[in-house]
Amino acid sequence: MYENRVVITGLGLITPIGTGIDKFWQNAVKGENGVRPLQIFDATEFRTKTGGEVLDFDPTQFLSSEEIENMGRSSQFAVAATRMAIKDSGLDLSKENLFRIGISMGTTMGEPQILEQGVKIKYKTGDANQIPSNLPRQYPCASIPANIARVFGIKGPHIMIPTACAAGNYAIGYAFDLIQQNKIEAAIVGGSDPFSGIAFTGFNRLLATTPDIVRPFDKNRAGMAVSEGSGILILERLDKALARGAHIYAEISGYGLGCDAFKMTIPDPTGSGGIIALRRSIKNSGITGEDIDYICAHGTGTGENDKSETLIVKEVLGEKKARSTPISSLKSMMGHTMGAASAIEAAACALMIKHGIALPTINYSEPDPECDLDYIPNQAREMKLETVISNAYAFAGNTSSIVLRKFKG
Repeated sequence: MYENRVVITGLGLITPIGTGIDKFWQNAVKGENGVRPLQIFDATEFRTKTGGEVLDFDPTQFLSSEEIENMGRSSQFAVAATRMAIKDSGLDLSKENLFRIGISMGTTMGEPQILEQGVKIKYKTGDANQIPSNLPRQYPCASIPANIARVFGIKGPHIMIPTACAAGNYAIGYAFDLIQQNKIEAAIVGGSDPFSGIAFTGFNRLLATTPDIVRPFDKNRAGMAVSEGSGILILERLDKALARGAHIYAEISGYGLGCDAFKMTIPDPTGSGGIIALRRSIKNSGITGEDIDYICAHGTGTGENDKSETLIVKEVLGEKKARSTPISSLKSMMGHTMGAASAIEAAACALMIKHGIALPTINYSEPDPECDLDYIPNQAREMKLETVISNAYAFAGNTSSIVLRKFKG
């Protein structure tokens, strides 16, 4: 068993309800709805006409004109959120051994807008040679951590883990292991995804998207909303963070992964993969189900996910503890930010622990007999938060849960 403890010392957030920690937190506590009529393209012919766009992001505040020209929107998000997180952490990179800092990122679509841009040029002109030469190299999803490394001079290991909607948790877990094993001392971790016409069209064809707003766990829920954003966390080995007097948001005490391999787009109705991940996260963190104060749900607002997730919590915690443990879905406010979702939610959990406030599930009006737990409906709740769990599930059966705890020394 490795003795190195891992703590969160910095956050950076770009979301449909606000860019920056303060704006995000204020709007999240108020229960702001970030799922709105789309501005990015004309959705007239689609069943769904709403999504979660980031409307207040100005890349010129964070990147040079040359960097903007040579990065896709996902990389721009990730670099900007990293800049916020490093500043928030107080980490002075000029004094750090940059070979001992790693980067672990997650995504669903990578840089889909680059592909979409190239395809549009090809079909509009009929000539692939009209595609700008700097465009193709911006497309690979590995360019996202590479751009972070390039901008900030990070020389340690960097990796992209594209496990779709669970990718943020996977990225956090991977960096957690590297720090525990003393392979690195700190890490830039998280996820990033821009709004994708490909994803929007695909989820529409699957009839998985809501025609208006997202209503997780509600009887009238009608689907998820495609969104965009980025969440970055600075993880550090505890002794290093303490030595430099860093502010500590929370401690990551463990995580668990699973895979139900049921169907490509539908979770196992018995919740097998989520049960495995949640049980492993509890065991690996050295806690019991009774220690859990709050669960940040995957909570997409689809019929299958919300019913399955309710079942998972009951199966692992037992009926009595499940009913007394508050759960909420932040996707009710932001929609589904894809590979960024669980990274944003992990950052939100750290803020919830700091402020002693559990964020709400908004748009909740009619209980569903198959989703019968406490989903913190519509209003944030002040409460003791010492141990929280964040779930994230993805296509192909990828499941994950991470455990964050209040740092007590």
